[in-house]
Amino acid sequence: MATVLICRRFPRLSRVTTFSTTAKCQAESGSSKSKQKKEENPETADTRTEPAAKIRLLNPLDYRVLYNPSAYAKSRAASQQHAAGNSGQALGDTFTSPGTAQVRHTFGTASSQALPPLRNALPKPESKPLLEQTVSARLSAAQTKEEAENGKTETHDSKEDPRVFQKGRPEYRSLSCDKFEPIETLPLEEADSILHSVAVCKGSQSPGTITGYFHKLSRLPVEQHAALVSEPRFNTLCRCAVKNIGLFSTSNLIDILKACVRLVVPPTHPLLNACENEFCRRVWDMNLDQLLLVADCWRCLERSVPSYLSILFSYANMHWKDLTLPQFVQLVYIIGEGRRSPADLTQKVESTILKYLESFTLEEVGAICLGLFKSLSGVSDHVMRKIADRVSLQMEDMSTYALVNVLKMLRYARMDHLPLLKELGKVIPTRIPTINIQGIMHITLTCSSLHYFDEGVMAAVALSLPSKVTYCRSKDAAKFLWSFGCLDYEPPNEEEFYSSLIEQMHRKLHEFGKFPEHLLTGLLGLAFVKRFPEELIDYALRDEFVQKTRGSKYELKKDLFTLSKSVEIECPSYQGSRLPLQLYQEITEMVLNFAEQEIYVRPEIVEAASLLESMLGGPEYVKNHMILPHTRSSDLEVHLAMDGHPIPFNLKDTIADKKLRDIGVSLTDDLMTQLIKGRSNSQSPVEVENEARTPGRERGEEARTPRAGDRAALSGGALIAGARLQVEPKSGCGFEAPPTLTLNRQPRGVKLAIQVSNRNHYCYCSKRLLGLHCLKRRQLQQLGYVVVELPFWEWFPLLKRTRLEKLSYLHYKVFDPALLSRAG
Repeated sequence: MATVLICRRFPRLSRVTTFSTTAKCQAESGSSKSKQKKEENPETADTRTEPAAKIRLLNPLDYRVLYNPSAYAKSRAASQQHAAGNSGQALGDTFTSPGTAQVRHTFGTASSQALPPLRNALPKPESKPLLEQTVSARLSAAQTKEEAENGKTETHDSKEDPRVFQKGRPEYRSLSCDKFEPIETLPLEEADSILHSVAVCKGSQSPGTITGYFHKLSRLPVEQHAALVSEPRFNTLCRCAVKNIGLFSTSNLIDILKACVRLVVPPTHPLLNACENEFCRRVWDMNLDQLLLVADCWRCLERSVPSYLSILFSYANMHWKDLTLPQFVQLVYIIGEGRRSPADLTQKVESTILKYLESFTLEEVGAICLGLFKSLSGVSDHVMRKIADRVSLQMEDMSTYALVNVLKMLRYARMDHLPLLKELGKVIPTRIPTINIQGIMHITLTCSSLHYFDEGVMAAVALSLPSKVTYCRSKDAAKFLWSFGCLDYEPPNEEEFYSSLIEQMHRKLHEFGKFPEHLLTGLLGLAFVKRFPEELIDYALRDEFVQKTRGSKYELKKDLFTLSKSVEIECPSYQGSRLPLQLYQEITEMVLNFAEQEIYVRPEIVEAASLLESMLGGPEYVKNHMILPHTRSSDLEVHLAMDGHPIPFNLKDTIADKKLRDIGVSLTDDLMTQLIKGRSNSQSPVEVENEARTPGRERGEEARTPRAGDRAALSGGALIAGARLQVEPKSGCGFEAPPTLTLNRQPRGVKLAIQVSNRNHYCYCSKRLLGLHCLKRRQLQQLGYVVVELPFWEWFPLLKRTRLEKLSYLHYKVFDPALLSRAG
């Protein structure tokens, strides 16, 4: 028996893996596997008494555990770029759940790849471990120690990094407050003398003198600032300023506010309350430079001033034509930091962006995009495309921070700008090791949200991430898992990559109570690539956590439904928590109601269902529904006997349907004349037949018109099986099966799940299937269905063709001999 040491990140776990934490580490198996000991985590050294981790596999595939100490090397190089802001909205078919975006998620992308057959699960441990008492306690302790170490936090400043653009032009000096501007330090003796004078005079000084005191005291060494702010004599000075607030000139009042910035006065300080009220009163007597400077000071003080900003925006609206380029950029920055977008400025902002676009520095372009993104400002496709055009031509010269801000806005605008994305694949991979974790997350999330797969970018992220994983917030870890699962990409270091992120999810367990959407985001991303960490799933499906999801600003019921049903299908040995039946029924009804209104009625699906009914013999042979409601897309279900004949199974309301069913012929005067007198000499037999079977249409008219975005179909294979196929049913009966199918007669049949796909099921400009749809097809196969696809690049062009061609194509798809051989 060989003993294998494994560390906490479990570098080479199999694809369907669950983590179970108990006091002892023992994995049982029918092949008498040896006990496995867990190596101490390098991040929590000298904690030998902490419980070890047990690995239990659900349906393990080629299980291997290798010890790789190099996987745990810590990255000491800290990035100077920072990507702030929330995640953006996704493209395509969306799950209106955790805001993988500001408000939506899209289920991801992936190439459909054959999965090896599942093996039997390992025997279960005798007792079920308690997650909070083991994993959470142990990892919280590890996290506390990590955060206490100096090298564990990336050195970037989320407040200062967005202000880099202000260093690009001298004009910003009058519009912004630079608290790091070098100044002559004030000796401590002089500061003490000032405070003594304040105490003696008790407010009798003039406004100019008080302003001078504030300015001088702000020159104290930084380490003295906290002591000064808590000094009683300084509070006396502040009270003097408040008492005489109306006597100060505007420039003096601004100087006091700038001194408060340097001294880091708390945002709720009474002096700041008085200053805000006074500035609101004086707005219309100030110039735009002063107004923007004061707004910048409030930002530096981290004080929320919605009333002041509202007045500032009204002032800017009235004086819009007078805005210089720096004033405009500073205003958009202030709009973003205020997290609100004035509706009356939207059109003016867009026109000004176009006016100055070629004159902006690249940092200013990034600042504008960040301001628009943070304020949730909608921007037209035309403006966003112009911005992307410029960035794609100068990306090499752009800082990573500014570039990430452009990507955020690109994601928010749902702009699939191919030149920019291609250039990103050339520029960004070599920069990945120097970018901080949040910047990497936003780059990755942009690719997945736009359904754009670039293996160079994704591989660079995957290789860089394990050494930086401890810097991940719960949100970052979840978005990485989501993005890779969405694009169905398993990188060369997939086991190290996934195990390190799963371990970080365990570390951040305490954060998911406040942000439940992040846990579900990460678990769904893992489910797409067939990974199921059991204890995290058990935690996510507990009643306590489900209750927390109800308090989220996102709709999370559907994500819980998808996760729980996926585990039920793919992990039969799972014994953890499950959603209550009542919640299942509630969500299923909600999803089906949505499908009836939005999915079943799509023209491409309606046309396929109608033609299949005609081809096979009636509605009892076809069912347009969701076989798997948790995947939120429809299927056309068809049953075939092993001799190739269709089997009626959709018996609901069949009798009524047969009584009322339109047989496909309209008895027009022209048709009656033809029936009585014979066929018109001007029409061919096929034309007459098509006219009879497509009432109300002119000959040659398209049955349905596909959406504009789907007309640009990707090049596919042959569309038509050939005119030799028999495509019309005989006397209302189903098709005669091809001879090759009738030879192989077996008692059992095959269930077909026919997928009418669209471009949002695939990566952008490719035939790489997204993660959700890989998951769906995988689960359909596990339930015994044979998946047949009508890919959009074949089916959508056919919608413009004749009925004969469409029927021929469907016959070729449904009666493919390979389907029965695969089913057998």
